[in-house]
Amino acid sequence: MKIVFLSNFFNHHQRMLSHYLHELTDGNFFFIESMTMDDERLKLGWGESFIPDYVISYENNIDYCRTVIDEADVLIFGSAPQKYLLKRIIKNKLIFKYTERPIKKNNTLLKNICRFFVWRVMNPQKKKIYLLCASAFAAADYAKFGLYKNKTYKWGYFPETKQYDIDALIRKKNADHILWCGRFIDWKHPDDVIEIAAKLKKEGYNFRITMIGNGEMKELLCDRVLAMGLDDIVHIAGSMTPEQVRIEMENSGIYLFTSDHQEGWGAVLNEAMNSGCAVIASHAIGSVPFLLEHEKNGIIYESGNISDLLCKVRYLLDNINEQKRLGKQAYHTVVEKWNAKTASERFISIAQQIDKSGYSDLYEEGPCSRAPISSNDWFMTYEQD
Repeated sequence: MKIVFLSNFFNHHQRMLSHYLHELTDGNFFFIESMTMDDERLKLGWGESFIPDYVISYENNIDYCRTVIDEADVLIFGSAPQKYLLKRIIKNKLIFKYTERPIKKNNTLLKNICRFFVWRVMNPQKKKIYLLCASAFAAADYAKFGLYKNKTYKWGYFPETKQYDIDALIRKKNADHILWCGRFIDWKHPDDVIEIAAKLKKEGYNFRITMIGNGEMKELLCDRVLAMGLDDIVHIAGSMTPEQVRIEMENSGIYLFTSDHQEGWGAVLNEAMNSGCAVIASHAIGSVPFLLEHEKNGIIYESGNISDLLCKVRYLLDNINEQKRLGKQAYHTVVEKWNAKTASERFISIAQQIDKSGYSDLYEEGPCSRAPISSNDWFMTYEQD
């Protein structure tokens, strides 16, 4: 089976998935980059020092890439121009669209009407076009437009999965160290972390917070930390490489993930869980309903609810054993199920079955299991304290 992965650019979020697909197909795999990586992501350390031979630039090899895309047995289609799919759609060749949720903001009626017609033209129901949902909300968003009925599968981003002596890792963690990582922009809500820090300090808690990243809110956050007298417990660091971030995760007991519904997936959740952190995450993040089970391998709070977030952070600072248990379970979730190797193996299996019968129901949970469209299924419910 020849598999082609067409997306914007090769990066650390796709590296391990691509590695295993290349290995499992005995080299019958190509990753085609549709564009050059932008400066913002390069500054965040997304650039790859080693680019495998199977990675090809569309801009530099147009004719060859067109042939590879058209002739592949299976195409995984990420962020790239829709026009690249036309020949495959006409020939009814197997396509898996790899996508986060498409509706991250409230849109006008006119825009949604335009989407309805354009999306339905590019995704005819009777063609072999399926959805790899890199968000727990993707299937429901597309269902509003009558798309991908019985064609949606759980997916995501699969950064490198590290193997640890998990007991030793948990023992070395600083239980009072809280970590946050991301771009300093409004919808990631880094300011919520500053507010939590102020409340915890007032209540006399012993803790420290490291915030890694860069962005338009950085200066504002730094000023706020100084103004609120939090500079002794809140350290706002600049950008770090993915490797440096993982070291910080390995040393931190608690990881906060505060984004709202505009966070399509959020691969830092995979990484924090793999690093044995006890994660407290907003329910609105695309990866959370797939990866986290409330109070089993992490803690979920209501997005934007500062009181709920504070309650959860306070709980883990007060209950170190629970913090350790959640971190350990989070690690096992990634190592045993939500990782690139498992996803690659399962993807090849469902692709083969779908190509023959048009349907696959091989897995009950985890990557490549069916992604539900009912809000009652994908909206994570949990008890409020």
